[in-house]
Amino acid sequence: MVVTHSLSTLIQLPRTGDAEMLREIFTAIDATSCPYTYNFHMHTACSDGKLTPAGLMEQVVDINLSAFAITDHHTVKGYQQAKAWLEDWQWRNPTSLRSRQRGKGGAVPRLFTGVEITALLAETEVHILGYGFAPAHDAIEPYLRSYAPRGDAKLAAAVIAAIQAAGGIAVLAHPARYRVSAKTLIPIAAALGIDGVETYYAYANPEDWVPCPRHTPTVEQLAQDYGLLTTCGTDTHGPSLLRRL
Repeated sequence: MVVTHSLSTLIQLPRTGDAEMLREIFTAIDATSCPYTYNFHMHTACSDGKLTPAGLMEQVVDINLSAFAITDHHTVKGYQQAKAWLEDWQWRNPTSLRSRQRGKGGAVPRLFTGVEITALLAETEVHILGYGFAPAHDAIEPYLRSYAPRGDAKLAAAVIAAIQAAGGIAVLAHPARYRVSAKTLIPIAAALGIDGVETYYAYANPEDWVPCPRHTPTVEQLAQDYGLLTTCGTDTHGPSLLRRL
């Protein structure tokens, strides 16, 4: 079934409280934020990752992340399972919770809704990350069915509009990984109203995660030039949240 939206008929949800909180976090993110403080790009076995949501959450707690999002492809099942795990962990570990709140381990990790959606931008297949959206909203629901959109629904303008209509933030993932350059894609995405770009990304998948020294300065400058938010993430598909594979 091909799902299409008329951009003019989408019912716009005011930006969620989570999205507003994320805007503040993204404004403060820099090259040192990932992977030990923030991580806004990771996958579970609910899409194409190796970690179960429970296994991912165990690492989140061990690493002591402050805030994070699970960005499975076209589904929020991993987010939902992780949310239930975190709620259960807080219930089962009141002593650990109190210690973290007293500053001995930081605050309880803050989980935000996330998703990675395949889209067409400048006739190029790209990935757009959505954060802080209301997953039950009619605009985003067609993109959460465990398969990539087709037809007009796959156009970047439609994907961005759907995420924002659901109260969320739209971000262009790893902008230097596509066959068209970041210098071309980011201005076009900005013109379509995208909120941000994944600025800090380890394209070479080094054993010790570090933002790519080649591409990061370019993406940083483009984000600044177009007034875009900057995000970071390991894009984990493997067994460790500290790297991609």
